[in-house]
Amino acid sequence: MNRSRPPRVPGARELALQALLAVDTEGAYSNLALNDVLQKHRPEPKEAALATELVYGTIQRRNTLDAVLNRYINKGMEKLQPWVRSLFRLSAYQLLYLDRVPTHAAVSEAVEIAKRRGHQGISGMVNAVLRNIVRNPGALEPPERLSPSERISFVHSHPEWLVRRWIEQFGEETASRIAEANNEPPHVSVRANVLKNSRDDLLERFIRSGLEARPSEASPAGIVVKGAGNMAHSDWYKEGLCTIQDESSMLVAAVADPAPGARVLDCCAAPGGKTTHLAELMGGTGTVVSCDIHPHKRELIETNVRRLGLANVETHTEDATRLADKFPEESFDCVLLDAPCSGFGVIRRKPDIKWTKTPEDVGEIARIQSDILHSVHRLVKPGGVLVYSTCTLEAEENERQMERFLAAFPEFRPDASMPGTIPQIVLDTCSAGEGQLRVLPHHFGSDGFFIARLRRRS
Repeated sequence: MNRSRPPRVPGARELALQALLAVDTEGAYSNLALNDVLQKHRPEPKEAALATELVYGTIQRRNTLDAVLNRYINKGMEKLQPWVRSLFRLSAYQLLYLDRVPTHAAVSEAVEIAKRRGHQGISGMVNAVLRNIVRNPGALEPPERLSPSERISFVHSHPEWLVRRWIEQFGEETASRIAEANNEPPHVSVRANVLKNSRDDLLERFIRSGLEARPSEASPAGIVVKGAGNMAHSDWYKEGLCTIQDESSMLVAAVADPAPGARVLDCCAAPGGKTTHLAELMGGTGTVVSCDIHPHKRELIETNVRRLGLANVETHTEDATRLADKFPEESFDCVLLDAPCSGFGVIRRKPDIKWTKTPEDVGEIARIQSDILHSVHRLVKPGGVLVYSTCTLEAEENERQMERFLAAFPEFRPDASMPGTIPQIVLDTCSAGEGQLRVLPHHFGSDGFFIARLRRRS
């Protein structure tokens, strides 16, 4: 009797190759490409974990991997077929950065994949190049006579143009620390829903359950959790006791500091972390008007609002540049614009950003931010507060954006009286001028953020 064989389940390296190829050739987002591959093949947890490590690690270290590989590939990485290039990168990543992966396994599996996908000539080249890397234990040592930006770019694997901008803005040492921090794994942090429990109560629950948890240094509502897996699957999350949110992001609503009973506008609100934080800080009173341009993202906000049991949020699907046409002028006590940005503060969570964004993108995004600011500032009441925030480090989108806005609209001024709930360590470490905070990725192990608090003159 002829029995058909069950389909071969690809190993972790093949799964990673499929995802990396989608990123390289189709412009796919790494998280979505990886999720598609894992959903399609349903590998064992151990294989899925290795595939995940290979995808994110390879993208994170791409610049350094290419520099090393180019020493041994005569025609250079860019001339290779995309699948060969991705195979070289993920294999070199294992050899150079993963101590727990046996060398022979990384090399032999790469050669087998090359045989299945290509021909003997390609598999022979793969074998030779990878064995040359194995024979060179100093492959990750930076070459001599590099400029500071070239050295940081090589050692910490960032585009040199971005490193040069950071050196200009922050100096060489800080630029290096930013790039290094961007390669560290992001930690998990949650925000206690103070309408249902205090941070101390929730922290005690976590510890009693055996979790490794500590209070956030940066946020008065935050808790940093280790080894908890996906907190979205926990009963604490499902019962609305907490929200998964980065510590720096938690500071935005804290800087806004809305009063109970206030009317607050969150202009670009999805997925709703800051909206729900504002609503909680207001004690469930007043109204948070939460807007996003995409209907499916509005649904995300509403899901979070229901989960947390908030009754003081109303949602709208609106383009932020047109909010001044929808709402009456001077109708909000506080307006929060968490603006679209280049995202260079969240590279550790989204390593693709390093390789997909360009200097031209920064200028274009700054123009969009300016358009939104020029529209929504009219909605702030006299004496009211405008909070502007981004998750990027770019001065063009942050400090210079604020300089241009204040010059154009003198009825606003920086509000130096930061709320008393902002931890002193944040004020000491992150002050970026009057009424401004700039959190860098190495300060607290959280995302890079810029936050400005402005007040409209009465």
